Amino acid sequence: MTHKDLVSQSRLAPRTVRYALKKLKEHSLIIEKFNFRDARQIIYQFKPDTCMATT
Repeated sequence: MTHKDLVSQSRLAPRTVRYALKKLKEHSLIIEKFNFRDARQIIYQFKPDTCMATT
């Protein structure tokens, strides 16, 4: 998802989403991918080895 997608789906402020993405990246929970359709945007996704356990 792009930053814009995350903002629209979460209904959070853009700055809040940027801060959350920064924290997730610092903890190596997400990766950034190059968007070939629009080079101005970055695609964010969870790392494949990251387990989203629910308890």
